[in-house]
Amino acid sequence: MMKKMNMISAVLAAILAVTMTGCGMNRNTGTTAADPAVMSSDSVKKEESSENTEAASVKQEVSDTVEAVELSQKTGSAEQDSELFTKRDLAQTADLSDAQRITVSDGQTIGITDEGVYVISGTAKNCTIRINADDAAKIQLVLDGVSITNDDFPAIYVISADKVFVTTTDSENSLTVSGQFKADGDTNTDAVIFSKDDLVLNGTGTLNITSAYGNGVTCKDDLKITGGTYNVKTALDSFEANDSISVYDGTFNIKTDKDGFRCENDAAEGTVTVLGGTYSITAGSDGMQACALLQIDGGTMDITAAEGLEATYVLINDGDINISASDDGINAAASSNAYETAVEINGGNLNVAVGQGDTDAIDANGSIYVNGGTINITAQMSSFDYDVKAEFNGGTIIINGEEVSEIPQSMMGGGMHGGIFGGKGGMFGGMNGESDAMQNGMNGGFGGRGGRRGMQDGTGDMTDGMTGGSGGKENHAAI
Repeated sequence: MMKKMNMISAVLAAILAVTMTGCGMNRNTGTTAADPAVMSSDSVKKEESSENTEAASVKQEVSDTVEAVELSQKTGSAEQDSELFTKRDLAQTADLSDAQRITVSDGQTIGITDEGVYVISGTAKNCTIRINADDAAKIQLVLDGVSITNDDFPAIYVISADKVFVTTTDSENSLTVSGQFKADGDTNTDAVIFSKDDLVLNGTGTLNITSAYGNGVTCKDDLKITGGTYNVKTALDSFEANDSISVYDGTFNIKTDKDGFRCENDAAEGTVTVLGGTYSITAGSDGMQACALLQIDGGTMDITAAEGLEATYVLINDGDINISASDDGINAAASSNAYETAVEINGGNLNVAVGQGDTDAIDANGSIYVNGGTINITAQMSSFDYDVKAEFNGGTIIINGEEVSEIPQSMMGGGMHGGIFGGKGGMFGGMNGESDAMQNGMNGGFGGRGGRRGMQDGTGDMTDGMTGGSGGKENHAAI
């Protein structure tokens, strides 16, 4: 056994020495965000009875590891990809050798109870594919030129299974719910594709999803997307999951009145992980939102939203990201105790533009860490805002066309830009530090974020007051 372990370790060490790349530190856990740990040692379960069998086993394990390493080129982490995605998750075509073929029809409920592959085609109204299988069953729906339009119920409804794959062939497919959703007993169905269990979206074709009053895709467990093109128009969230959303690849054209991607649950958890893909998101609320961790390791994003990216911990390791926000471009807001409240940027190219008013390009109700990458900010009022600390350890930061050598606190936040009584509110917040907090808050009502620090606790100094600027939502806390 020891000999076998040594052989595996030696080969893996050589492979990983070539493939490992540095990644950002997750400051909540004290481990790297993409830790290239040795995987295949876990698969060594028992001793073999002969040298030949042992050598064959080692060869197979090394082969599996090489395959995993090649798969991980998007992030440089074999462990991360192997944990997030199986080989079947990443296979963009299905094995159709034993597939059953189903043609949809009007008013039909297609019940699927057995594990297998099902090819779906045809056009229908008020038709639902209803999956209620054993909790160990893996079911794959292959959409091959299907169009379903329903009044008030999901087109695909997963009640029970281990995992369901929705795979598009090289075809165009459309799923629409035009009205308000109706409940199924105690289940409030709210999406065109609604799944209570793990869901994987992949394929080589196009899936158009329209939800006039609800979500596009809802998964009450883990949602994975590894390929395909998705044109999604929704009144509520376009992609929503309870536990996690993991995206390996795909093309996403999203228009939503709420969030493009959203993940949260009752335990104040939920993560969104993006390894690649191309995203065009226009959202009324957030482009991407996670209750706990939002991690971006690659991809190309164009996001127009109230807020571009939001989570308790926003971690950007790579990618080309363009954000145009009417509120905050990137926001770390404390929604979970599982992570530090922070924004960490380790790489990539990030362009953030925010409009007038009480807006911040990068806002953390905690800390900001910039360790690498290029950050280009266009902000009339505030480029960075943080409540704890900011660290600039590497990379490039450009604010309104000028490169800076440190992270400013509420850039351009002086009273001159605060509108009516902006300067007065800011100065009173600092100068009257010992006076009544409510009065100071009121004086600073039209002042800025710097001024608020004096206003709220009555201990602000002259500097805090004078750096006040744009009208402050935080000032209301003092009132």
